[in-house]
Amino acid sequence: MPFGQVANFKTNSKIPIKKFAVAINTNLKKAIRIISATEVDEKFHSRLTCKKKTYRYIINNSEFSSAIYRNLETHIPLKLDIEKMQEACKFFEGEHDFKAFKASGTSSKSSVRTIYNAQVIQMPNNRIFIELTGNGFLYNMVRIISGTLVDVGTGKILPSDIKEIINSQDRNNAGKTLPPQGLYLVNVEYE
Repeated sequence: MPFGQVANFKTNSKIPIKKFAVAINTNLKKAIRIISATEVDEKFHSRLTCKKKTYRYIINNSEFSSAIYRNLETHIPLKLDIEKMQEACKFFEGEHDFKAFKASGTSSKSSVRTIYNAQVIQMPNNRIFIELTGNGFLYNMVRIISGTLVDVGTGKILPSDIKEIINSQDRNNAGKTLPPQGLYLVNVEYE
């Protein structure tokens, strides 16, 4: 599955654009692969000109963790109520001040963001995908929202509490920040 990492840089290279990915990959570690290269306008900025981003957080909700995927997902062995998590995630949709869902030390001037789509998806093999599409995200915002949804899934908070947590703008009211293992930038849209 391709993931949505996009980067841009200026170059005076004489390598044809069609050969750029191959040329770069020969000099990268095997853990990093360039899938394609495209010439863009000089005003393009991979982070600042995007219109939407979709992040996915993967939870292994089985009794035992996976040795193979231990660095690619977060293991939560507690039984999670998927229906309540699905109900709760809809409260994140729309434009809100997400101050309660940002990490301390975040340098963003505004914590107002728009979430266009929020989903909790039950996958085979006891995997849960939390997917959020928005116009931008604060530092650790997806991991904090995911942690809050886990609290809903365990019954620690009610789905309807999400609205109050958002309105409180108090980080102490939201769930814990889940580990980075399991967080993926899946897609970036520029138009």
